[in-house]
Amino acid sequence: MQRIAVIGGGITGITSAYALAKRGYQVTVFEKHRYAAMETSFANGGQLSASNAEVWNHWPTVIKGLRWMLRNDAPLLVNPRPSWHKLSWFGEFIASIPRYSENTTETARLAIAAREHLFQWAKDEQINFDLKQKGILHIYRDKAGYDHAAKVSQLLSKGGLERRAVTPDEMRAIEPTLAGNYYGGFFTESDATGDIHKFTHGLAQAAERCGVTLKYGHSVQDIGADQQHAWVTAEVDDEPVRESFVSVVVCAGVSSRALAAKLGDRVNIYPVKGYSITVQLDDAASQQAAPTVSLLDDETKLVTSRLGNDRFRIAGTAEFNGFNRDIRDNRIRPLIRWVEECFPGVSTRRVVPWAGLRPMLPNMLPKVGRGKLPTVFYNTGHGHLGWTLSAITAELLADAVGDKNTRTQQATQTLI
Repeated sequence: MQRIAVIGGGITGITSAYALAKRGYQVTVFEKHRYAAMETSFANGGQLSASNAEVWNHWPTVIKGLRWMLRNDAPLLVNPRPSWHKLSWFGEFIASIPRYSENTTETARLAIAAREHLFQWAKDEQINFDLKQKGILHIYRDKAGYDHAAKVSQLLSKGGLERRAVTPDEMRAIEPTLAGNYYGGFFTESDATGDIHKFTHGLAQAAERCGVTLKYGHSVQDIGADQQHAWVTAEVDDEPVRESFVSVVVCAGVSSRALAAKLGDRVNIYPVKGYSITVQLDDAASQQAAPTVSLLDDETKLVTSRLGNDRFRIAGTAEFNGFNRDIRDNRIRPLIRWVEECFPGVSTRRVVPWAGLRPMLPNMLPKVGRGKLPTVFYNTGHGHLGWTLSAITAELLADAVGDKNTRTQQATQTLI
């Protein structure tokens, strides 16, 4: 059995480890926290949303972002302080605008392919993660937003996604608790929601049953590779421990860029901060007033999910502010106000705020596959669709590792 190291115990690291283990590899996961899914995979919006596959590389998005720069509560916020990392990222982001349509369609295709794997894994391993398969409703307050969404629907359709336009009356029938006036919406019945932390934790346990070694509390300090091997040095109880492997897979979220540089690769991930609140539905009235269908409000860039009976998750915004993980009150308040306006019957007396750093590449597509060296692989840079795409990118990663081993075996047979 070939030993493979996976760096990172978030959703991409755990799905990668599981997919590799199911194909017979001996996998070791290095994770600095004591448990899986303790950073970006801890409290995201909860959506498994092929309908949110539109990439951000679009001139209207850029123009809107420039208008928002002076607003602290804007959905998109950019710290104007320059850095080479930030400037290079935005330069490549602009350069990817011509591929907006193609990348949106490709992301939708990947998201649809991911569903069957993720749902099958959950079924096979009996993972309870508050799954709700009630669809996602995109809501629009004006004609301009609605008309743009209609164009996006055409791109999603090319990727195989079915979503239908709905009138304000149909929106109220789909989610009766939603308050406010709307121009219209789009409904994707095949989308779903759930708790990413519960899913990742459950899959980590399943991976362990498949033979994966989970090394929690192991902070990777150094990493290297050559043509035949890879090695990882992790700090455990203030002591460095080095291990060698046949291959290494980098699934380290926003830390992937620095690790890739050590391995001779350029993976230009930027940490894009997102916020969420989890509203605790402590009373029967709030439970009745909170939605069960997931929403995406395009104007405010917020998404929602109902987690079980007593939790309501609202998430969104994008903040380009380096590796800053501070939870800012002026970013949380708009989420609370949104709940109070759209669902006035929900009590916001007890709200749990959270912030996480999304690992985002300039073209909005994840990096999956081999690095420059044949012993180095990546599955990282999923941005705001990490959970949505994780199952298919894990399978593609396992394919790439298998292709490498097939080529190695063929070369060995030729030499013999």
